[in-house]
Amino acid sequence: MVRRDIGNVFFWLDKLKHDKCAHPVSVVEIAKHKDEKVRNSFAAKLQSYNILKTTAPMSKQASQFAAKDRTENDRNDTIILNEVHAGRVDLLITEDRGIHTKASILSIADRVFTIDGFLEKVTAENPTLVDYKVLAVKKTVLGAVDITSDFFDGFRQDYGGAVFDKWFARKADETAYV
Repeated sequence: MVRRDIGNVFFWLDKLKHDKCAHPVSVVEIAKHKDEKVRNSFAAKLQSYNILKTTAPMSKQASQFAAKDRTENDRNDTIILNEVHAGRVDLLITEDRGIHTKASILSIADRVFTIDGFLEKVTAENPTLVDYKVLAVKKTVLGAVDITSDFFDGFRQDYGGAVFDKWFARKADETAYV
């Protein structure tokens, strides 16, 4: 499945200076794909990833899944998720619902994200890095805003003119979107 917002994920990973990692089991899994074009495409993409050089020992908690995994894919998912559980990687971004279920059971769901969940998290935590594409809005500081504008009359009435003006003056260097 191709997600058009994967480029946005890579933008944020780069912007926040995160390393993009791939697990050796993923590399082996990709190498087994039947379609040569798909294998070549993934091989090209993997060049921008750090391949983990070792695999974390299976934790006691994660081993509960390993015993029940029926397919090679399930086993690989458990191995990859164990890297998060062991603290060797900070987070995992995946659309795989099975991995999300396992992450909840391991109490690491706060470090395993869907693409949308990751994008929501990073934009909420880094609002100053978001480039809002709203035509009529621009970023400035409050001190550059015309305090005599009619827009502020209601605030002056509600908070008392002098109180509001003093508050506004103290906030002069803070970011505003107008």
